[in-house]
Amino acid sequence: PKPHWTVELARGSGVEIIGDIELFCRERMLSAPTAPFIAITGTNGKSTTTALTAHILKAAGRDAQMGGNIGRAVMTLDPPEPDRHYVVECSSYQIDLAPSINPTAGILLNLTPDHLDRHGTMQHYAAIKERLVAGSETAIVGIDDSWCAQIAERLERAGRHVIRISKRLPLTDGYFADGSNLMEAVHGRYSRVAFLEGIGSLRGQHNAQNALAAVAACLKVGLELGEIQSGLESFPGLAHRMEQVGRKDHVLFINDSKATNADAAAPALSSFPRIYWIAGGLPKEGGIEPLRGFFPRIAKAYLIGEAAPAFSATLGEAVPYEISGTLAAAVEHAAHDAAKDDSGEAVVLLSPACASFDQFKNFEVRGEAFRQAANAIEGVKPIGGAR
Repeated sequence: PKPHWTVELARGSGVEIIGDIELFCRERMLSAPTAPFIAITGTNGKSTTTALTAHILKAAGRDAQMGGNIGRAVMTLDPPEPDRHYVVECSSYQIDLAPSINPTAGILLNLTPDHLDRHGTMQHYAAIKERLVAGSETAIVGIDDSWCAQIAERLERAGRHVIRISKRLPLTDGYFADGSNLMEAVHGRYSRVAFLEGIGSLRGQHNAQNALAAVAACLKVGLELGEIQSGLESFPGLAHRMEQVGRKDHVLFINDSKATNADAAAPALSSFPRIYWIAGGLPKEGGIEPLRGFFPRIAKAYLIGEAAPAFSATLGEAVPYEISGTLAAAVEHAAHDAAKDDSGEAVVLLSPACASFDQFKNFEVRGEAFRQAANAIEGVKPIGGAR
């Protein structure tokens, strides 16, 4: 797309166009160039990986500052000092305005089409994301998509230090997930560096990738394996992202309100075998057709909001459903049905695959409403607290 006229005018006058990440990088290089700096980008998983990495560092007693595209703006963090660690989430917009970004460890998790209204083409979007790892001392790259796999190869050919991670492929060198075990491969020899078994906040294959990236980055900046495992086990997770909010006997209540489209709902639907699914809201293009492969995991669906008629048509006879209308009714009915399920753990899952704006101000308000409705059910023990 054509730049704004002010950008063209600035470029024509030789004026730099930079953002806050660039200002931070320049300040760090001037005042504390050895301060450990972990920068994270990717289409999905950025926020969880950023929060997890910062949590592990803090749990290990490090001075860790977290910000950027999550939480605090990077320029409001405490000023750079040699032993102060920075964990910074970077969007493509921020990287685009940070020409000298140079993290100690740069993480690129994955790439799928996104923000193409801003970047024009997938090639341009990927090239901007690549800048973060190209400028890093160590590039940690998820290779489970072809875009990132090509970037890893290109960086390695250019002489960069590359650590590959995969949530599904055994690697000869790098870090990969083998079930709940996180493995390190060195010239084809494997050793376990961490495990996710029993860590509720890190369930699902997508979280294995997030954890692999965090482990690799924390090892890069000098943490011990025991410190990393302890941090993984105490990680509370992020609100509204496969967040465990309550339990009653064998029924677990999961708030995945951040899942505002089908692709975002897929990780939660792939993580549990017996689901009472609350879905709907303001529909996105494509609906839930891409989720058809997960229908066998859904014991029953409870449809809410404007998307309910379209979603019911897609579910058809493949999944039992009811049109609950409101979130409160859906939670009540799903909890009642799940309580009667004697097949093992049953999950009441809010993963709407829709925007929230037909019934709620935003996905956060929707998630809080789910939490309150779940915890209002007699006998439900809350997990975590309101955020």
